[in-house]
Amino acid sequence: MMSSSQKRAEYRLLFKQNVGGRLVVDKIMMGIVFGCVIAAVIPLGSILIEVFKNGISAISIEFLTQVPGAIGSGEGGIGPAIQGTLIIIGMSSMIGVPIGVMSGIFLAEFGDNRLGRTVRFFNDVFMEFPSIVLGIFAFLVIVLVLGHFSLWAGAFALSLIMFPIVARTTEESLKMVPMTYREAGIALGLKKWVITFRIVLSAAKSGMITGILLSVGRIGGETAPLIMTVLGSSQFFSGVDSPMDALPLRIWRMSLLPYDSAQMQGWGAALVLIIIILAINITVRYYFAKKSKKGNILSKLMGMRKK
Repeated sequence: MMSSSQKRAEYRLLFKQNVGGRLVVDKIMMGIVFGCVIAAVIPLGSILIEVFKNGISAISIEFLTQVPGAIGSGEGGIGPAIQGTLIIIGMSSMIGVPIGVMSGIFLAEFGDNRLGRTVRFFNDVFMEFPSIVLGIFAFLVIVLVLGHFSLWAGAFALSLIMFPIVARTTEESLKMVPMTYREAGIALGLKKWVITFRIVLSAAKSGMITGILLSVGRIGGETAPLIMTVLGSSQFFSGVDSPMDALPLRIWRMSLLPYDSAQMQGWGAALVLIIIILAINITVRYYFAKKSKKGNILSKLMGMRKK
């Protein structure tokens, strides 16, 4: 019969053989993961630092509110570009987000068939389209038909970039909702569309918001579609049927000028664009933050049961 010391020695040997190797592999994989994170953060941090360092000197009240000055004078600002960016992001979201959300709902809840697989395939292909191709398409179907550049054409082009991203993230978010939520709604006698819109969407809200913000960040810096549709302007908003400036267009044009003052204003416009996208993300995240999603879902179910 083995003594207690011999048993402990045997246990340590078994632990070393069975678990020790796994711990080594775990530490190696954790090191690789952290290395990849650092490798991704360093370029991002360097870009932010470079934009902040070169653009902060251009920021002023006049720069943020005035119209552009004469080329090479170093005067004027990017007021119309800021206004145009906010307007076109809002208009694009009004078009692209509802279409993307409804498409994602269809693919997640009713797309387990040939039609769903076909729509999913073309949605994935559409998501990889070059933005300039979508800009040319909007130019052909809107600008040439109407005979002039407009905000509508720009919003249409950017919405074509938005809705595949929103549709894909909405579909994946809805698929991650536990089936028990749907079964609970069925047990209460609720209809399929009520379960989807009142329960499942509430549970998947966080992932859907992430997809929407991702699409907003994507269109916020797009330049090629705006060149083909919005064209640009040096004046403030005068109507949805007229050209309008935007920060990506202003940055692109300033980067082409050989003047130091224009280059500085371009860096300043890039910094403002980053701040706007960051502010939109923080505001939306804060507004839709929920402390207890599970509790909210249960309260909805109980409220429906009482009704």
